[in-house]
Amino acid sequence: MHLLQYLLPAAILFSACNTAQKATRNDAYATDGYQLVWADEFNGSGPPDSSKWRHEEGFVRNNEAQWYQPQNATCSSGMLTIEARRENKANPAFQQGSDNWRQRRKNIEYTSSSINTRGRHEWQYGRFVMRGKIDARAGIWPAWWTLGVRGQWPSNGEIDIMEYYRGMLLANVATGTATPYKAHWSTKTFSVDSLGGKAWADSFHIWRMDWDETAVALYVDDILLNRVPLSQLENKDGSGINPFKQPHYMLLNLAIGGDNGGDPSNTTFPSRFEVDYVRVYQKK
Repeated sequence: MHLLQYLLPAAILFSACNTAQKATRNDAYATDGYQLVWADEFNGSGPPDSSKWRHEEGFVRNNEAQWYQPQNATCSSGMLTIEARRENKANPAFQQGSDNWRQRRKNIEYTSSSINTRGRHEWQYGRFVMRGKIDARAGIWPAWWTLGVRGQWPSNGEIDIMEYYRGMLLANVATGTATPYKAHWSTKTFSVDSLGGKAWADSFHIWRMDWDETAVALYVDDILLNRVPLSQLENKDGSGINPFKQPHYMLLNLAIGGDNGGDPSNTTFPSRFEVDYVRVYQKK
């Protein structure tokens, strides 16, 4: 028999499996009235798809210890890995005597990556799903979250679909207040120990947000963590603006230390935030 005769059945089977997997992905929430509108399965090799994601670079927010750089985010074997590393490099933004926390650090002690869909893809309402595995050790601060496209933070609105630090899993929604850069938080926290401890943290989980005209609801493994009615989410500044009645873009990042992340000094590196897929569904 020709080699093709051996290969053809396998090729047909592979194609059928791929079609079945795609159908399952596309139709996963069809009974709830959703259809898939955007996804990244991270099936490529190398950096994340630049048509979907952009990178943050440098010291960015929250007095965090890491320097964000593109090379710490890579795709391989159907997985996005954001890797935080302990390494010592000169801070190119260093300015002697500066009061700016980004500039007064002479050296970079940690590197990591933060990617987002700003200017690439934004959505208003939908079911957002991410399958991933986090590192729940000291000083590690992974997050999957969204920001509104209009307004100054936090008056543009923030949703923390998945956030972890200091032994806690958080499900947060933030609005603005009359004080610039001061958020009003609708927060629920859950200790990782209460969820299953190290065994839980060492496994993959599915985080989900259902966001519609009535509420923002946040889940892990189909367990409701937090639900906030949109009627409670107007900015607390008298403007009457509701930042969750506008499109949001999403972010994936792995931060170290900073205002909330805790002390990473006794944690061994690298640290990894692994993401199997991110999918967005909307009502038909």
